[in-house]
Amino acid sequence: MKFTSQLIEGVLIKRYKRFLTDVKLVNGKIVVAHCANPGSMLSVNTPGSRVWLSPAQNPMRKLKFTWEIIEVNGHLVGVNTAHPNKIIADAINDGKIEELKGYKSLKREQKYGKNSRIDILLTNENQPPCYVEVKNVTMKRGGPNDPAEFPDSVTTRGAKHLVEMADMVKKGARAVMVYLVQRSDCASFSIAADIDPAYAKGLKSALAEGVEAICYSCEVSPNGVTIAKPLILALPN
Repeated sequence: MKFTSQLIEGVLIKRYKRFLTDVKLVNGKIVVAHCANPGSMLSVNTPGSRVWLSPAQNPMRKLKFTWEIIEVNGHLVGVNTAHPNKIIADAINDGKIEELKGYKSLKREQKYGKNSRIDILLTNENQPPCYVEVKNVTMKRGGPNDPAEFPDSVTTRGAKHLVEMADMVKKGARAVMVYLVQRSDCASFSIAADIDPAYAKGLKSALAEGVEAICYSCEVSPNGVTIAKPLILALPN
């Protein structure tokens, strides 16, 4: 996924009210940018960090910038949760996700379960449908050898999706959780059970029912975010 316009560099002042961010641009101007990330952003919201913003394409939009990237310990991290579905869809179409090859049709935001929408639905003739749920991952606590982790805050919606994906498996479909780590400085992925024990328990149950889980890292730059490599999974057992 390439950014549609050149990003603008600045320094993070603070993130507040979940969706607002104050940033000082390199020219000294302070702007309010939209933060398209509803999580706690633990480990990726330190004031004083270098950040990159994308300018709004709609001149009528109230907030003229969107926070896209932050630099953490010399590594760039993508923080915009609006991008992962497109990144994964592009990667599937390009054959870059080995576990999701072999499907002819890819549809996004399809209704399923109990009043839910699946991020990606893959289908093929004479083959069960594959329901793909994508989760954005940015958190990494501790040192360089520590894993990327999800979630960074309690996610009742995420736990609900696990139940519905397990229901799809019971009906004969395939269901795959894809954790997309928008950073390249991690070798493994784990669940932050201390932050959301209910989600950790839900994932354990879903895996036991046959739901699959995979995780990929990303290469992040001011030009765009692209899928990189699979990460080792350290999931609840």
